[in-house]
Amino acid sequence: MRLSLVAAISHGRVFRRLGRGPRSRLDLLRNLVTALVRHERIEAPWARADEMRGYAERLIDYAKRGDTDERAMRMADFWLTEKDLIHKLFKVLAPRFQPHPGSYTRMLHIPNRDSLDRAKMAVIELKGNPYPPLIRPRRDSEKTLLNQLLKGYREDAQRAAGP
Repeated sequence: MRLSLVAAISHGRVFRRLGRGPRSRLDLLRNLVTALVRHERIEAPWARADEMRGYAERLIDYAKRGDTDERAMRMADFWLTEKDLIHKLFKVLAPRFQPHPGSYTRMLHIPNRDSLDRAKMAVIELKGNPYPPLIRPRRDSEKTLLNQLLKGYREDAQRAAGP
């Protein structure tokens, strides 16, 4: 088989189909975006969370324009299936992310689902949410390799500078 430039071109498929038709795929993504805005941290299969992430970030970009912008309101009305969340999007989330230029979500791998399918799972959350962090801060121990090397370097520098 001859590899050519034609083989490298994607012919229209630029998103995951998620094993569904176009309408149910869109409904699934809308429900995931709505759940993310409501709960600010959700657990979903990795492919679904990764696909939904771009749509959620784009929705927050639109929300940062303000609730007087017609296009931002239309996007919020389309993507949020629960209309009481439009107020939260514009009055709570948009001011929180106003100083940030992008990357409003964090996605972390969690252990695979133990039911029949063993699907790769992820937790996707909005940054700055009120929940305790999922990543425990690493304690800086003096026994780590980097700290041992720095300690040795300081001792050598003190010996060289000393008598």
